[in-house]
Amino acid sequence: MVAVTCVNGVIFGNLKGMGERAANERQPSRLRPGDSASCPRYHAALDIIGRRWAGAIVRALLAGETRFNDIAAAWPAMSHRVLSQRLKELEEEGIVRRVVHDETPVRIEYRLTDKGEALSDVVAELSRWADTWLPEHAPN
Repeated sequence: MVAVTCVNGVIFGNLKGMGERAANERQPSRLRPGDSASCPRYHAALDIIGRRWAGAIVRALLAGETRFNDIAAAWPAMSHRVLSQRLKELEEEGIVRRVVHDETPVRIEYRLTDKGEALSDVVAELSRWADTWLPEHAPN
């Protein structure tokens, strides 16, 4: 087992269960050398996308521009307050854009920015991982 840690901006993998010597030696992880400088950014990205329901919202918006109630209907366990809060946070991070259509009544929709669209492969890989490793009826 490899435990990845970040020390002074450098990512290391510690080998666990492979003897005392190996467990105490720091081995570079399988990440590319240039990735080591991104350790703080990696954790910041997890803080953004890892917030409860944030990934679900991004996944819903990957299908295209969507209204608040459509997102809420797709994830009924998510409260409207949390949905509103996450949309606002994702908008502040530049991942989601709020689009106000000049109509009567006013129509508000949400779409991903280029920064948000760039998460498409991440969401797809995480979905594949979940399909492989998590039970079919994992809790929300």
